[in-house]
Order: sequence, then structure tokens, then C-alpha cells
Amino acid sequence: MSLAIIAFASLLTISLLSTPSTSSLESFIFGGCSQLKYISGSPYESNVNSLLTSLVNSATLTNYNNFTIQSPSSSQDTLYGLFQCRGDLSNGDCARCVASAVSQLGTLCIDSCGGALQLDGCFVKYDNISFLGVEDKTVVLKKCGPSIGYESDSLTRRDALLGYLGASDGSYKPYRVGGSGDIYGVAQCVQDLSANECQDCLSDAIGRLKTDCGPAASGDLFLAKCYVRFSERGAHSHGGNDNNNDDEIEKTLAILVGLIAGVALLIVFLSFLRKVCEKGKGGK
Repeated sequence: MSLAIIAFASLLTISLLSTPSTSSLESFIFGGCSQLKYISGSPYESNVNSLLTSLVNSATLTNYNNFTIQSPSSSQDTLYGLFQCRGDLSNGDCARCVASAVSQLGTLCIDSCGGALQLDGCFVKYDNISFLGVEDKTVVLKKCGPSIGYESDSLTRRDALLGYLGASDGSYKPYRVGGSGDIYGVAQCVQDLSANECQDCLSDAIGRLKTDCGPAASGDLFLAKCYVRFSERGAHSHGGNDNNNDDEIEKTLAILVGLIAGVALLIVFLSFLRKVCEKGKGGK
């Protein structure tokens, strides 16, 4: 019984620490809208609404999908769209992130024929010009952290990590996460790219990160179809809520340690009572 309680407490610790914060997943990273507008009440507006609804519904089942909606009346009303969630998200977290992204797109890109929005946990894009399966290495966002100086050991670990994230081992994974010492990172391609296109996109992103960020403690580079992010522990570059998240983790750990200690004391107390009862029975 005591082992089961302790095992449950351990599993609870792992579960709470590995579950992403919903608020951080929905943190805004970048967004943009096409200048071309559609007419309110037009067939194109109906196609936009249908597409965005399909993206939200599909996100409950998978972490990536794309759609093409064709209008029988006019080829100009054809619409293309996709969503992609971070590779470590559950279907539930993915669906919530995509729903939030679609909602924010509706506010950001009112009546726009195309729009794209990247949150911390997901990416959504739609347009009347086909972009599906097209490699695009346009720089969308670049952010470099504070300089750590040219300390050879740190740079060696960073380069080893970036090499892994860039699939230098020859294996293809649209989502990669890894760490080297106190440096960790993540990389992801939009899954409409082929394996070679993904590696090419990531190689370009990594090359730009090394050149533009130099010996920075952290760096984020988002291209139109892939991104690479790395950070040295203590150097936050992945959104504005990291300090709050660290505080929450510390609070959670403190609570869990207290709970586990309380359970252990309860087990010791129950064991003591059982021994007292057994002695009492033996005395009779």
C-alpha cells in the first residue's frame, strides 16, 4: 500500500511537470495578414469560415493537417490552409491552441484574403494563393538573447545541439527537441515539406542563427516553413512568461515535496499504530 502511494505521488510529479501550461502554449509569437481584402458576405468569406472550422475540428484528432476548399463558381475563391501543433502536444492541447489561434486570426486579419499566426504551441495559415508543399525560407522572426562571450565549451555544446536539431545525423523528424549540458533547443518543420526540404530549411535557419546571434545565450529564428530555438538555462527567449512559469514550477515542486513528506509521515504513523495494536492484542 505504501509503495503504491509513493508511486502515485511520483507519477503525479512527472505529470504536473511535463504538462505544458495552456497560457504559455497560446503565447503570441508572430502574425501577419495579406493586404488583399474580400467582400463581406461573398463566397470567399464562406470558404474562409469553412476552412477555419475544419482546422479547429481536425486539431482534435491530429497535430497537422491541410485543406483546399474549391468554389464551383469561381477558381478565384479557392482557399488553401493548414495548421500544425508542436510535436509534444496532446490532441486536447493542440485543439485548444488551434482554436485560440483561429480566434486571434479572426481579430487580427478581419476580411483579409490570407493570414498566418504562430503561437508558442501551434501555427495556422490560410491564403488564396497555394503555399502547400512549397519551401519558403523567408525570415519571419529573429530574436537573440544576451551574449555569453566566446566561451569555447558553451559554443561547442551549442553547435552540437544545433547540429542535432538540423538533422545532421541524416534522420528525418519534423519535430526535434534535445539538450547538451545546460543548453536545450527545439526545431520543427511544417509537415507539408519533404524530408530534404525540411533539412534544407533547418540548415538555413541554423546558419542564420549562428551568424546573426553569435555567442548569444539564446536564439529564436522562425522562417516561413520551419523554426529553430535554443536557450541556455536561465536565458529566456521563448516568450514573455518564462519567469512566471519557473515560479509556478518551483511552487508546484514545493507543494509536491510537502505532500510526499506528509504521505511518508502518515505511513510511518499508521505502521506505528499497527504495531501498538498488535502488542495490545498479544498482551490480552
